[in-house]
Amino acid sequence: MSTSALAPSSSAVEKAQQLQNRLYFILEKLQTLARDLPSKYQQRINLDLLSGIANCLLHDTIFEIVKGLKEIQDVTEKHLFQTRLQLLETHRVQRQHQKDKDGKNPTYEKEKLKLVARQKLEVKQNDMKIAMQLDQKVSDQQVMLEKAGVPGFFVSNNAADIRLQMYLLEFILKLSVMPLPQVSLDDS
Repeated sequence: MSTSALAPSSSAVEKAQQLQNRLYFILEKLQTLARDLPSKYQQRINLDLLSGIANCLLHDTIFEIVKGLKEIQDVTEKHLFQTRLQLLETHRVQRQHQKDKDGKNPTYEKEKLKLVARQKLEVKQNDMKIAMQLDQKVSDQQVMLEKAGVPGFFVSNNAADIRLQMYLLEFILKLSVMPLPQVSLDDS
């Protein structure tokens, strides 16, 4: 058996070098982004975490997953905001209708107070429902990213964990719009 049969092809060596260059570039950018965080979060982001994330970002799959999750979150937030605005508009119309109908009635003020109290309760319940839906969306994102193998992502309700994960997502989104060193797709 000749030694040339054991030697990797020049295209394989070149591809490995491209991957290494891309890895170092991404890792350097992640370290730069991490330095800008508040110190309490910098302490939780070590080189192993950043290296793991950089490895996940060698190929575009994680970028695409994060962009997709962001789009879904944006649509969800917009829908929830519109739903809340519709509820507030419905309440405004109800108050106006009551005023037009009973404005001169001696019991108007008492009825108005009951209506306003009921509406406040509806808004509070709606806001709690919105918060629960957003919490579920966060959990869904954590599960998706954990299953995709992105370091630092796991299901948690802890505010510090969630904030750290938000920073990591911001890093990934910032990197997704940067020109990254290319890796040739040739397998020859």
